Amino acid sequence: MVEEKFLLDANSFMTPYHLFYSFDLAPGFWKQLKPILLNKSVVVMDVVKDEVDRGNDELTEWMNSVAGLETLDRRDQTIIVQYGSILKYIQNSPLYNDKALRSWAAENVADPWLIAAAAAKGYTIITFEQSAGKISEKNPSGKPKIPDIAKEFGVKCEDIFYFMRKMNIKWI
Repeated sequence: MVEEKFLLDANSFMTPYHLFYSFDLAPGFWKQLKPILLNKSVVVMDVVKDEVDRGNDELTEWMNSVAGLETLDRRDQTIIVQYGSILKYIQNSPLYNDKALRSWAAENVADPWLIAAAAAKGYTIITFEQSAGKISEKNPSGKPKIPDIAKEFGVKCEDIFYFMRKMNIKWI
């Protein structure tokens, strides 16, 4: 049996920090998460770390305090190849318009990089993002969603609660 490997989206940090598990109310979540981020089956990409760093807040400080945190470099050749395939898919799909391609091709947008890395390396993406639901060719979308594009590339997406169960993060 192959061990499941996880790739965390920036919203897997930001949403809990802002909505559920602030440092003052739920320090146990962050205390348990810190060593998990050093686990070889859990990966944070450089673009996700950059996104968290742009917040310049307590979450940024916490992320930078994780001694030994290694980030997955988007310049990995296998990831770059998949990234190109993802942008090409959006460009050629009748379900997405030009706005979708422009937004996902922006340098600081992590979403296509996450899918590319997950496809290349066999990760499950952990994200709060939800599918856009049914998209039609009659009204193409300008807002691609990670679960929808990931599905096209055979990538599994789950939420933080799935991850917490798998990593045995519990309230003690």
